[in-house]
Amino acid sequence: MTRPLPPLHLLLALAVVTIWGSNFVVIKLALGHLPPLLFGALRFTFALLPALWFLPRPAVPWQQLAAYGLLIGAGQFGLLYIALNGHISPGLASLVIQTQVFFTIALAMRFSGERLRGVQWLALALAAGGIGVIAAHTDGHTRVSGLLLVLCAAASWAAGNIVATRARGVNTLAYVVWASAYAIGPLLALSLVFEGWPAIRSSLAVAGPEVWAAVLWQSWGNTLFGYAAWAWLLARHPAATVSPLALLVPVVGMSSSAWWLGEPLPHWKLAAAGLVIAGLGLNLLAARVRS
Repeated sequence: MTRPLPPLHLLLALAVVTIWGSNFVVIKLALGHLPPLLFGALRFTFALLPALWFLPRPAVPWQQLAAYGLLIGAGQFGLLYIALNGHISPGLASLVIQTQVFFTIALAMRFSGERLRGVQWLALALAAGGIGVIAAHTDGHTRVSGLLLVLCAAASWAAGNIVATRARGVNTLAYVVWASAYAIGPLLALSLVFEGWPAIRSSLAVAGPEVWAAVLWQSWGNTLFGYAAWAWLLARHPAATVSPLALLVPVVGMSSSAWWLGEPLPHWKLAAAGLVIAGLGLNLLAARVRS
C-alpha cells in the first residue's frame, strides 16, 4: 500500500495542479491581446531563455528533441491556443485535453505492442461518452471545430509522450527546456503566414504588463515550475501516489473558468466532466492494480 504524501509535499502537488488548471483561463485572457500562434512562440521563447544557460543539454539525439518540440509546441499548444481563441471555452478545453491519456495508450498499442485490458476498455468508453455529450451540446461558446482542435492537440501531446519515453534517465526539465528551441521557429513561421506581420507588430506594440505576465505564467509557472516540481515529487514518491492528483486539473480548470470568466456549468457539462474524469480515474486505477 502506498503511503500518503507529507503535508508540505501535498501542498506542492496541489500548487502545481492549481497552476496547470487555472492556466486555461490565463491563456484565454492573453488571447484577447495576442494572436494564438505568436503567443505560443513567446511562451516557448521564455521557457527556453534564460533556463538554457543553467541546464545542460540532455544526452539525447537532437532529432528526438526536435520531434518533441514540434509535437508539443506547434502541435499541442499551437492547436490548443487556436481552439481557445473563440472556438471552445477554457473549462471544457481543460477537460477534453486530458484525453491525451487514451491517445497515448493507442499509440503505445501501435508502436509497443501493448494491449488494452477489460477495465481500460470501460474507461475508454466512459471518456468517449463524455466527449460525445460535449459534441451534442456545442453552442456559441463551444463549436465542433474547437472540440476537434483540442482533440488533435491531445493526440499531439500523446505523440510527444511516446517520443519522451525514449529519453530515459534524463533531467525532465532540461529535456523540456531544450526541446522548446525547436518549437519557436515553426510557431513564428506559422504566425507570420497565418496571422501576418501587421498583427504581430501591432499586438506587441500595445502589449501591457498583464500580457507579459500571462506569457511568463505560461513559461515559468506552468512549464518551468510545474515540470520541475512534479518531477521532484515523482522522484520521491511512487507514481501511484502522485499521478492521481492530476485528475484535479480539469476540476480546477472548469471551476476557475466559471469563477473568473463566468463560464456556465449546466448539468450536461458536469455530466461530461464526470464521465471523462471517471474514465481517467478508472484507467489510472487499472494501471495501479496491474503494477
